[in-house]
Amino acid sequence: MRNLFYLSFLFSVISFAQVPSTDQLDLYNIIDEVSADRIENDVRKLAGFGTRNTFSDNISDTRGIGAARRWIKAEFDKISQECGGCIEVFYQKDYVTTDMGNRIPKDAWVVNVIAIQRGTNDPNNMVIMSGDIDSRASDTMDFTTDAPGANDNASGMAGTIDAARVLSKRKFNNSIVYVGLSGEEQGLFGGKGLAEYAKKNQWNVIGILNNDMIGNIKGVDGVIDNREFRIFSEPTDPTETDRQRRGRRFYGGEVDGISRQLARYIHKSVKTYMPEMKPMMVYRLDRFGRGGHHRPFNDLGFPGIRIMEAHENYTQQHQDIRTENGIAYGDVVEHVNFPYAKKLTAVNAINLAQLAHAPTRPQNVKIGGIVEASAKFKWDPVKNAVGYKIYWRDTTSPTWDHSRYVGDVTEFTLHGIVIDNSFFGVAAVGANGMESVVAFPSGIFR
Repeated sequence: MRNLFYLSFLFSVISFAQVPSTDQLDLYNIIDEVSADRIENDVRKLAGFGTRNTFSDNISDTRGIGAARRWIKAEFDKISQECGGCIEVFYQKDYVTTDMGNRIPKDAWVVNVIAIQRGTNDPNNMVIMSGDIDSRASDTMDFTTDAPGANDNASGMAGTIDAARVLSKRKFNNSIVYVGLSGEEQGLFGGKGLAEYAKKNQWNVIGILNNDMIGNIKGVDGVIDNREFRIFSEPTDPTETDRQRRGRRFYGGEVDGISRQLARYIHKSVKTYMPEMKPMMVYRLDRFGRGGHHRPFNDLGFPGIRIMEAHENYTQQHQDIRTENGIAYGDVVEHVNFPYAKKLTAVNAINLAQLAHAPTRPQNVKIGGIVEASAKFKWDPVKNAVGYKIYWRDTTSPTWDHSRYVGDVTEFTLHGIVIDNSFFGVAAVGANGMESVVAFPSGIFR
């Protein structure tokens, strides 16, 4: 009888590990449903508002930031109507004044457009995809000159809208938030406002996927690549304590903060479901000396990353439209590659879907096994998890290269694996096979 039970258990584990669930197979449908044509139409519409500078016209229905954000809200409202009201759409705003920074030409409201697709089981768990509404000319203080911002960042905004179109046809355990953020070019004010809103309303933010420029394939260096893209992430959490920083000297974790784990999750997901793509993890908050709208979330302790093209063309960013010395400057529609924007939108969509289906990452993961021939783990049980998977890698490896499914337990020992030679983490697994982001140990036990 015991042997029959063991064989039954073994078969269930093998089946669980090898047979894709309906939700996992649906990820391929999600990839196919993202539309390059719809993204192109939306980019053209956004670029057609002339300028979307945060301080531009708020009254006109055809030009300026006001017209752009009202159109974005209307699109989200339309998507919500088509799914029977499954998305709650509203504005979130904060007032900025000239004494808050040197890129603010006048006092104004910074207005974000928020669209929340509530989860069926855990609506307070939020996974967020963002694009920026605003654009800028060469002079960021100039809010009247044309600044179509086709790639920066109508591409990211259009991708966010299309992800909502695709995913709103489905139901998820956790909530998905699609957002258009303003004030990015003036100092990340939109992201700061929404991050503070999330904190105030006690959102459990699983992660924010900030999309800023996802439509260019030809770099200023002449490289052309329609498959490679970058994932920027911070190595450690800016909210960590002095005690946690001191602990890293002895236990490691210099590249294992919550945002870096989110980057690894996306990298693995793309390698699994979109193997033709070439995700490149960049071990940096953002481009050298620069920032994006995920940073304000990181500042408050939320995991967040930036997804963007790998090869930028600086003649097409933050430039007045003009021709000088035979070079055409300006961020215009003609430079956007829409099939590529579709691919990066699909990257977002499948990761939003997985994180919205999956349990949240384990909390209070502890590791033991000092001066032993085994690595030991303990963690708190996770709601909706049917099992857990322990991951490990060489200390010099950027990705989680080894794993073991250990079943529905909250402690486990990996016999014969020395703790000194690897880094470890634990992920929660749902009944549909979807996994959480890996949680790096936050403490030790003996």
